[in-house]
Amino acid sequence: MPAAKVTVVNNGGIRIEGDFVITDAEGREFGLGGRTVITLCRCGHSANKPFCDGSHRACSFDSTVTARELPPPKPKV
Repeated sequence: MPAAKVTVVNNGGIRIEGDFVITDAEGREFGLGGRTVITLCRCGHSANKPFCDGSHRACSFDSTVTARELPPPKPKV
């Protein structure tokens, strides 16, 4: 398994598994309690942001994602 695997779950959150660290905007790490798998909220309705609490089911969150190639990054000026 790679250091971390990120999966965008259709109609759900973003699942992260493996070896990873999550920080807030100030760079402080979230204490993950030894977890190696977590899911981040995509719907915006979680009461435990940034983590998913399953609220996407109650709000009928609808977002299907298919992998695709991104264009190359624009050169930095």
